[in-house]
Amino acid sequence: MIELDARRLMCPMPVIKTQNIIKTLSSGDKVRVSCTDPGVMQDIPAWCRINGHTVLSTEEIDHEYILIIKVGSD
Repeated sequence: MIELDARRLMCPMPVIKTQNIIKTLSSGDKVRVSCTDPGVMQDIPAWCRINGHTVLSTEEIDHEYILIIKVGSD
């Protein structure tokens, strides 16, 4: 699993960094995105729906937001 540290970045940078790393990956690869901007909990899943990727899980731990994304759809 690829790790993307987007902590301390504000919208739209976490989405842009997620988009940039996913462009380099293959269908079926997974990315773990760590963020501190709460807006990512809506923004990244919306971006994934539009672009054909799947959010496998989301969680909040101590004001940090973690999303696991599968590249491509199921």
